[in-house]
Amino acid sequence: MLKNDLLIKALKGEEVARPPVWMMRQAGRYLPEFMQLRDQYDFFTRCQTPELAAEITLQPIKRFPLDAAIIFSDILVIPQALGMNFTMPEGIGPFLADPIRTLQDVENLIDPDVEEALGYVYDAMDITKKELDNSIPLIGFAGSPWTILCYAVEGRGSKSFDKAKAFCFQNPKAAHLLLEKITKTTIEYLTKKVDHGANVIQIFDSWGGMLSPADYDEFSWPYIEQIVNEISKLVPVTVFAKGCWFALEKMADSKASALGVDWTIKPQIARDLTGFKKTLQGNFDPSRLLSPPEVIQSMVKEMIDDFGTYKYIANLGHGILPNIPVENAQAFIEAVVNYKRA
Repeated sequence: MLKNDLLIKALKGEEVARPPVWMMRQAGRYLPEFMQLRDQYDFFTRCQTPELAAEITLQPIKRFPLDAAIIFSDILVIPQALGMNFTMPEGIGPFLADPIRTLQDVENLIDPDVEEALGYVYDAMDITKKELDNSIPLIGFAGSPWTILCYAVEGRGSKSFDKAKAFCFQNPKAAHLLLEKITKTTIEYLTKKVDHGANVIQIFDSWGGMLSPADYDEFSWPYIEQIVNEISKLVPVTVFAKGCWFALEKMADSKASALGVDWTIKPQIARDLTGFKKTLQGNFDPSRLLSPPEVIQSMVKEMIDDFGTYKYIANLGHGILPNIPVENAQAFIEAVVNYKRA
């Protein structure tokens, strides 16, 4: 039994006195203790060493009165399990020396045993669950199949992901096969995450907003929905699709418990599009955490007033930036924890 089940209540649409709060990338580069480990170990060593991943997961929990922990990992562990040798060179970000280019490349991918290939993630979760001692929920996550395809085909980050889009438009058979393989492995991966204690699952569609609404309906949403349909049988699922306000109405008819929204949409419009069918999560502009703490607190109160405390989870509209002062992150969290409607 969770001692603090505020997040679960919000996901179920139960009445709460204040919204739960956590921050995307809350275990990250804005924390000095995270940077100490970053200077000692490369990125995927931190992901693949259970003790380190658990320690990083718990760092913000030790500092702040957060209502959830999210396991420290990366969306690229799935393509790695499929046989793509992703690295994370300093100053470059995700990098794949031999990106997917052909149908043959897709057919050559491994069909992994997730327990074997990704056991380090589950070990990190086991350690974390023991340390949390049922104090707050643990969130597990994965990238959307489309977002993973973007990196797999592009081979690195991009402002336009034009190679990924060209691959889909010119080789739809190969694209859909790749999306199917990613989806199958993601469902298996997340099912095991629930077995290892994930109370909630979040799907990150970071690059969904790169697609037109019609292309989103072909190359992204159907695969996300397959994952949601399976995992929602086990635990609540949140879908965060950055830049995809156009899909909110469709998503509101899915089996997701919550929908994340970024900072480019007004709370009232998000509510109008989803009709209170879903809990909403977001949508504070991460850059606004560079404002003075008293401004942050005022803006957070206004955000909660606009969303309301019913079916709402306070969060950022994307991941926290590395240059955010720790006291500003604290101001954001405490503004939610201390919230009282006027």
